[in-house]
Amino acid sequence: MSDLNETPAVPEPPSGGDERAGLYLAGATLMALGWGLAVVLNLILHAVAPAGGLPLGPIVVYATWGAYAQAAALIGLLTGAVGAGIFWVASSAPEGPLVLPGYNY
Repeated sequence: MSDLNETPAVPEPPSGGDERAGLYLAGATLMALGWGLAVVLNLILHAVAPAGGLPLGPIVVYATWGAYAQAAALIGLLTGAVGAGIFWVASSAPEGPLVLPGYNY
């Protein structure tokens, strides 16, 4: 028989590991989606679109650089910048599991 007061309700988390890998993955994903998809692909599609438009399924891309294309590019620039910031945090973080400053582990 075991004393329930002596056993933890939640098992201890595994020690070790390097959580910077998740930050690298998140930063790279945001940079690829923001700069790669929303900016570069947006520019390429508008550059190759004919005057009558380039149908891509339910979406038609025209050669003009309209408000939607500008907004998508701006959001893509900001998303890529956030991704670059996350990537920078991951590269400047110490090796090993992430710890909160001042928290007594």
